Amino acid sequence: MSKKIYFLLFHVILISGLQAQIKWINVDSLFQPLPSSVHVYKTTDFLDGKFNIAYYVSVDLNDKKLDLTTAVGNGKRYTPAAYFEQQNQPLLVMNTTFFEFVHNSNLNVVINNGKLLSYQQHTIAGRGKDTLTYRHPFGSAIGISKKRKADIAWLYTDTAQLVAYASQTPVSFFKDSIADPPAKEMLKKGVFKKWKMKTAVGGGPVLVQNGEISISNNQEIKFAGKAIDDKHPRSAMGYTKEGKLIFMVIEGRFPGKAEGATLTQTAQLLKDIGCLEALNLDGGGSSCLLINGKETITPSDKTGQRAVPAVFVVKKKL
Repeated sequence: MSKKIYFLLFHVILISGLQAQIKWINVDSLFQPLPSSVHVYKTTDFLDGKFNIAYYVSVDLNDKKLDLTTAVGNGKRYTPAAYFEQQNQPLLVMNTTFFEFVHNSNLNVVINNGKLLSYQQHTIAGRGKDTLTYRHPFGSAIGISKKRKADIAWLYTDTAQLVAYASQTPVSFFKDSIADPPAKEMLKKGVFKKWKMKTAVGGGPVLVQNGEISISNNQEIKFAGKAIDDKHPRSAMGYTKEGKLIFMVIEGRFPGKAEGATLTQTAQLLKDIGCLEALNLDGGGSSCLLINGKETITPSDKTGQRAVPAVFVVKKKL
């Protein structure tokens, strides 16, 4: 082996090793006041050789002085900053669900105080030659129970049902010619049980399962083709076996400053900080995380924060 080839090989191995060592710096001092159960971390380390800015917040689920809740726009969309004011200036506000712009409707589940406020999208109409065919996915969500235990699952929801039904393993989408299959037929596609969560938000796909990277995009059909390899701003949530609820945002679409991340890269970051399970949420221009009303990442839209129909909120109980 020539010295030149040896040097190049050594350089590649060295760079690969450095890339795997993303360092997170505690930046609590920038977002005070914070309770002792909440911590904020930031990294500007390169991500696979690309400029990167990311934050995550760790919230101790055992801190009963914190209220873990959600807020929805009820047919309207608001910026995270507007939700911050509406919710009496809570500790944390982060975007969550995917949505459609026409009716400002959430496309994923939102549960607040045990009540279903929005539902999973279970029907996607075909296009072109498949206009009479429908795909029926089972999207994922993260929930927190009354006992403050977190869980990520694949859901079936129905406006006629008072609770969501969950599978603990991915449920593959299916095709048929029925626009709205009955609940009985949908629930046959997996092993579903009632999912009695106090708080929950949906998104998808799942990124981490059992502490390992395992992306359920093929089952949930969230992104087509190789789109999971595209770099974008990202929002995600997860939890650790130690009972820490994790909120992560990754800045993107700023060449030379913050390139964004692929879903696989996002999953790796979540795994590396100890997530047992983790879930992708709406990203792109929607990605935004506020701590005490202060932005972490810079939103990628030129107009600033994008108005969204739902957010996750962490409040200090009065």
